[in-house]
Amino acid sequence: MSADIYLGLGANLGDPLATFNKSLSYIRKYAELVSCSRLYRSAPFGLSNQPPFLNAAVRISTDLKPLSLLRNLQETEKNLGKKVICQNGPRIIDLDLLLYDDISMQNKELVLPHPSILERDFVLYPLLDLNPTISHPDWSPKTAKSALSGLREKFIEEDPEPWAISG
Repeated sequence: MSADIYLGLGANLGDPLATFNKSLSYIRKYAELVSCSRLYRSAPFGLSNQPPFLNAAVRISTDLKPLSLLRNLQETEKNLGKKVICQNGPRIIDLDLLLYDDISMQNKELVLPHPSILERDFVLYPLLDLNPTISHPDWSPKTAKSALSGLREKFIEEDPEPWAISG
């Protein structure tokens, strides 16, 4: 049975839009791409002395289990040249496994749902594009929408550039 999964994409080095599209090409090798959010430009989180980020989210479906999917995402990042300069620092690509069905798990490799989703508008806006009623049992009684209404917005703007998920 195929799982319903949400991924976050972020980048602020190189050509983020081109890197996002390359990411989707890799992801299609091990998952079906269901839908794609709009693009958002956001202020950096944590380390402020760096360029703004481009953020998006995608909904995918796959038969891979969470840890196998995570390893595939990490391999995709590696293939695209990701190097961690410092925590919350600039990066060419960041692929985060945000939600995997209603699964809750916590181990040294993976925490689901991804920690801090409800505190980060640059994650919530794209998620809500994909599913305006998105929630998770661990968040009860909050939803993504109610969490967003309580945040001081940091995102800069929706990006007017089109981005297709074709090809």
